[in-house]
Amino acid sequence: MGTVLDSVGKVIAAYLSKEVPGYEPFTPSDPEHLRGVIQPGDVMLVEGNNRISGIIKYLTQSTWSHAALYVGPVEGAVEPDGEPHVLIEANIGEGVTSAPLSKYFPYHTRICRPVGLSYEDRITVCRYAINRIGFGYDTKNIIDLMRFLVPLPVPQRWRRRMIALGSGDPTKIICSALIAQAFDAVRYPILPKITKAGSRAARREILHIRDSSLYMPRDFDISPYFEVVKPTIVHGFDYTALHWADKQKPLEEVAGSFGVFPETLRSPPLVPEAADEEAPAEVPTEQMMREAAQEMCATFSEHFVLLNELAAYRARRGDACEVAA
Repeated sequence: MGTVLDSVGKVIAAYLSKEVPGYEPFTPSDPEHLRGVIQPGDVMLVEGNNRISGIIKYLTQSTWSHAALYVGPVEGAVEPDGEPHVLIEANIGEGVTSAPLSKYFPYHTRICRPVGLSYEDRITVCRYAINRIGFGYDTKNIIDLMRFLVPLPVPQRWRRRMIALGSGDPTKIICSALIAQAFDAVRYPILPKITKAGSRAARREILHIRDSSLYMPRDFDISPYFEVVKPTIVHGFDYTALHWADKQKPLEEVAGSFGVFPETLRSPPLVPEAADEEAPAEVPTEQMMREAAQEMCATFSEHFVLLNELAAYRARRGDACEVAA
């Protein structure tokens, strides 16, 4: 009976791992930037395009359907062209394997980096994953695998537990259990359950590590203990250096010059203009001098009248003050 279930399980695994044609990521990875940024211990999330990826995206309501751990070059594992294997991942139908970084260049990816993880613990996490290369998965619980093929609506509160189906390896592989167990080996949190204990005067938080079968690829993305690293920003991003294929020109009101004063008016010069020595100087005539004298007389007369009125006002004010006293 076990052999029959094994055979049926392999058929279902092959069907689930088959890629769906027509996949095209909105933002594929930049190989050079990705190679220059990723470090051992980083978790790389992948937007897959096979049938199991679609199931995981639906059940988790997330973009990410797969997770791999970057461990650096794995000894003895290289591609035919000489490229070393640097990723440890668990795939349905294959188990725990290593893979080159170029495997996911055509896909939309995201790097999640553990914050503050020591060098020793980082090596422990990587070594834990490397030592599990070759681990298989259990196909005995075939009924649980078949439930993924039933296109029925699933309430949100049941989705996470539908992935953790109990028998272990197949669903653990889907749920990023390998990476969760590796970080659990050094007690690094991903999404722990927090329980407050103690008196009101002194409270403390106790972190409970969730079961590894309950973790999803998106948990590394939303974890408060993992930093999202974007290679294009780390290497320096200059939007002015981008080359747009359509060569769209900016609108005239945006690209045109802007001035404080209208075109009909000219702003005053910032420095005094130089004297024009060639222009003849204006010599005042007799008529001009007579008009200027009249204006000065009128001004003096008005000033004299104002002084007389002010003296009379002060005299009347002084008389009124004496009567009041």
